[in-house]
Amino acid sequence: MIDLLLIDDDPADVLMVEKMLADSGLDIQITVAADLTAARRRLTRRTQCIIVDLSTPGIDRLDGLRHVLAMSGPAAVVVLTGLDDAHLGVRAVAAGAEDYLVKQEVDGPLLARAIRYSIERKRAEETERRLVEARILGRENARLERGLLPVPLIDDPSLRHHTRYRPGRRRALLGGDFYDTVQTEGGAVHLMIGDVCGHGPDEAALGVQLRMAWRTLVLAGHTGEQLLGTLDTVLGHERRSEEIFTTLCMITIAPSRRTARMHLAGHPAPLLFRERPGNGGGEVAALPEYAHGPALGLVPSAEWPTTEIDLGESWGLMLYTDGLIEGRVGRGSARLGTDGLVRLARGARARGATGRSLIDELVTEVERLNGDALTDDLAVLLLSRRA
Repeated sequence: MIDLLLIDDDPADVLMVEKMLADSGLDIQITVAADLTAARRRLTRRTQCIIVDLSTPGIDRLDGLRHVLAMSGPAAVVVLTGLDDAHLGVRAVAAGAEDYLVKQEVDGPLLARAIRYSIERKRAEETERRLVEARILGRENARLERGLLPVPLIDDPSLRHHTRYRPGRRRALLGGDFYDTVQTEGGAVHLMIGDVCGHGPDEAALGVQLRMAWRTLVLAGHTGEQLLGTLDTVLGHERRSEEIFTTLCMITIAPSRRTARMHLAGHPAPLLFRERPGNGGGEVAALPEYAHGPALGLVPSAEWPTTEIDLGESWGLMLYTDGLIEGRVGRGSARLGTDGLVRLARGARARGATGRSLIDELVTEVERLNGDALTDDLAVLLLSRRA
């Protein structure tokens, strides 16, 4: 049923419209208002179409029509008037009316058809308007999210920095995974990658807050357990519920570039690539994870022990979130895991993949084994040095 509001003060014209629509067979419910004040009271959310006579008292042609259009909301507006004025009709439609009909030239079927078409045109316009608004909002959100992704602060020509970032939620550019790289005064380079549990916009916002807090603390000279303890406090204040936790891996590379210190907070161990003369793709292994602490946000006054790493002359460190290793392997429930990722990395390095191509090849192979695109947030950070 169509809910129609008729604005007309002439009882004879009202009766004429009711009879025409009744004869047309259109399933319609008509509410009548004699002027604009009454129309405003009787207009409801269910109203789908407004028919207005521009000669009704209080409606001064186009100015009155503009008042009707302003209050119409999602309802279509059709002018049905005794004013046979083609110029006025063009201006009325240009102002926003869906149609302009002259009473003397209208019968029941024509009026019913005009009402149906006007309602559909209005719906199409509303759909298009919402689509345009969604596109504008999407572009603004995309610019905002791209601006929140980090730019590495590195001043060392011997280092190569590559990343891959992909959120799990559809049409998003930012997920709960986060990473950063900062070189501090004195030459040390600090790497970090983290994963906020969950996949929504709240988790993405929390990830950005933790990354920015981490960078600020590093630039202020904080490192190791002290830094993680402060991040744990930040997480406790910023998370929306006590069930939210964050895994994190943090590595500090010495100015000599030959050694590093690692802290794991419930996070998968990074991969270490070492160049060896005469050994194809070199050595690939996961760093030891026996010295690790809990994820942030789980244990009050937690401890995160340090792991010392011997890097050598030429090396690569690949930090990643668990989205890269939790994909299925084959049709069963088995997951790739860190050991599986090491095997894939050895194969890729043997084929000569390095830098960005190494990351892309690993992600492609992980998805192939999974049988479909990965649904979890995914972040990979690869820092390498060739002597």
